[in-house]
Amino acid sequence: MADRRRSFFKEEILTYAYILLYIALSSGQIFFNKWVLSSKEINFPYPLGLTLLHMVFSSVLCFLLTKVFKIMKVEEGMTPEIYATSVVPIGAMFAMTLWLGNTAYLYISVAFAQMLKAIMPVAVFVLGVAAGLEVMSCRMLLIMSVISFGVLVASYGEININWIGVVYQMGGVVGEALRLIFMEIFVKRKGLKLNPISVMYYVSPCSAICLFIPWIFLEKPKIADGSWNFPPVILALNSMCTFALNLSVFLVITHTSALTIRVAGVVKDWVVVLLSALLFADTKLTLINLFGYAIAIAGVAAYNNHKLKKEASKHSSDDSENPESVPMVTTSGSNK
Repeated sequence: MADRRRSFFKEEILTYAYILLYIALSSGQIFFNKWVLSSKEINFPYPLGLTLLHMVFSSVLCFLLTKVFKIMKVEEGMTPEIYATSVVPIGAMFAMTLWLGNTAYLYISVAFAQMLKAIMPVAVFVLGVAAGLEVMSCRMLLIMSVISFGVLVASYGEININWIGVVYQMGGVVGEALRLIFMEIFVKRKGLKLNPISVMYYVSPCSAICLFIPWIFLEKPKIADGSWNFPPVILALNSMCTFALNLSVFLVITHTSALTIRVAGVVKDWVVVLLSALLFADTKLTLINLFGYAIAIAGVAAYNNHKLKKEASKHSSDDSENPESVPMVTTSGSNK
């Protein structure tokens, strides 16, 4: 009995350690990217190149870990047809999300970017309704209205609003919403079950290619002609932190549940908003900012609760029909 209690206690400690690791790495990566891109800090104003480096680094490490050292396993079942019709759209939207989201840091503060991202459930729901994946209801309409109102109030309270940055951030939100929609279609129609490492293995190279093409025309000439001094070790460390973040998501999902990662994500968002006011001079929070963001987060929490109940009901139904079925877990590996 005592051994069982000690084992349970160790598992609890390990679970909380993974969650704290995820929150620390996710928050730290956002600040690291802002620090690298900021003209007042490192001054490497090439968000497309930075994101491309992340994807190349992730692709290489995934290949080494799964195919060379075989520390992790890639799920089987991928075919050229599935890759072309499902992974490529997902990879393209993932590339768009990271590129536009990182570009927004050149124009707006980390805190304000985080507040704008709270509109994500609204974008996902609207696109889901258009794709036939979601059903409009009074409850969901109320939740979407609360989130939208909260983001509007937070935006109204922003002192130094830059509309170029807002457009970039909203573009990143649309890209992420489309990625999630494609992912859901991928699971429902193709029926392929992938763990987060497998998703990284297949999606990262595709995203890298999607980023490389515009990088050649948009940033390569600027980098070639620019007079910037950027230590390579910082680039490598930034990319390593991105991959470590992806692994932390894998550990949290593997040892806990989708609910845990969503709750941890909400906690992380508040940590980022509050800490950014201390770390960056361009972040000046107002009471209206915080009040609006609190309203939006309350709507996000209601949305997550609704989705998780729906998923739990679905999994319960699936398990009763097929006791050996295993639900798919996925992660974006996003560094934002």
